[in-house]
Amino acid sequence: MPGNKQCVAMLLAGGQGTRLGVLTKEVAKPAVPFGGKYRIIDFTLSNTINSDIDTIGVLTQYQPFELNQYIGNGQPWDFDRLEGGAFVLPPYQTAKSGEWYKGTANAIYQNINFLDRYSPQYVLILSGDHIYKMNYSKMLKEHISKGADCTIAVLNVPLEEASRFGIMNADKDGRITEFEEKPKKPKSTKASMGIYIFTWAKLKEYLIKDEEDKTSFNDFGKNIIPNMLNDGQKMYTYDFSGYWKDVGTISSLWEANMDLLKPESGLNLYDRSWIIYARNAAEPPHYAGPDSHLFNSVVSEGGEINGEIYNSVISTGVVIEKGAKIFDSVIMPNSIIRAGTEVRHSIIGWGAEILENCKIGEHQLSATAGEWKIAVVGPRTQVSKGTIVAAGEMVGK
Repeated sequence: MPGNKQCVAMLLAGGQGTRLGVLTKEVAKPAVPFGGKYRIIDFTLSNTINSDIDTIGVLTQYQPFELNQYIGNGQPWDFDRLEGGAFVLPPYQTAKSGEWYKGTANAIYQNINFLDRYSPQYVLILSGDHIYKMNYSKMLKEHISKGADCTIAVLNVPLEEASRFGIMNADKDGRITEFEEKPKKPKSTKASMGIYIFTWAKLKEYLIKDEEDKTSFNDFGKNIIPNMLNDGQKMYTYDFSGYWKDVGTISSLWEANMDLLKPESGLNLYDRSWIIYARNAAEPPHYAGPDSHLFNSVVSEGGEINGEIYNSVISTGVVIEKGAKIFDSVIMPNSIIRAGTEVRHSIIGWGAEILENCKIGEHQLSATAGEWKIAVVGPRTQVSKGTIVAAGEMVGK
């Protein structure tokens, strides 16, 4: 039998991510490449092991194969352990009737037996589609010291953006007094980050009650948290002040990649005390030829660079031919940009090929109503010679 664990993490990674369009047609959002050599899910997995939590269940659903294969035995993140480790938990392995996860709470409910194997005192609930670095052990310590039933990580957001989030209203001690889901007139700016720590015995009780309620959405935000609050359970906020971004849209995914090029953004991947790990194939060093020009860019291994790159993120195995120019863009792994092509304010999906003399995207000075008009070429898409792809346009399979 597995040994007892103080805290077990459960990572909700089944999201389809429809707002990412062609980028999530064949993979779940957490499996989308990011930052040249990572996947989005790498940040949550790395945060977990860096926080000394060595047991994690990864709950997959939509297009699970790529994510299952990527995580494997968890070795790149140091989860390959005799006691604990990383476990991929698709719904068909645990549901009595083989049904899909009906909501975030139902996903945890279906895995009660998995959690009970470790007899945890606490359960950490995470999402696999955010870019951030966070020490969960500090949050757990605060949860324990306050004798909380539930602790919710919150981020102070500008008041004008607060209506986009679930907002926690709390007293001076941080005890939550009210939860508002995307309020039109928010009373505070404490936005839920979708990161929860529950005392397991209490959460288990509420999960069973929620499953018995046939009118429930089986969702943490809509059901579990409001029900616990209404019953007067001890619920507290945990203030987080670092970099955090939900990369659920094309514009926010592009912005987060661009933040890697801005030291002032707070997104630092060069901090050796908090490494973001990933599963990477062995690739040769990237090569920059005599005609290449690189300015303020990230270039990953295995690339062949003979063109010009400005303020861009170039992923593993990318080929940029002589005469090609890349501005303010994200080129995902194993893509090819042929001679004479210009790419501006764009995301080029993995394995794509842009043939000669194309113009992809348009230069932009600022976002419109908070959204950048980013051109997108889908994974494994070939763009014909001389094609023009307008700002905000999405092409691909």
